[in-house]
Amino acid sequence: MPLIEVTLVEGRTPEQLRTLITRLTDAAETALGAPRAAVRVILREVPAAHWAAGDVTIQERIEEQPWT
Repeated sequence: MPLIEVTLVEGRTPEQLRTLITRLTDAAETALGAPRAAVRVILREVPAAHWAAGDVTIQERIEEQPWT
């Protein structure tokens, strides 16, 4: 039973998340020959202020964009 875990920043629509689940399931089914019913997908959404790279959070990067 394949388990696919994805961590992403909050803010996607329910439709986008549903599409991601479907496409990940399709990929596991195709690439691994896994039965569709056996594929598990977990999406973890993280607030932008809780995700950082190089000591700068994604929220800080968003706020610093000149076009916003």
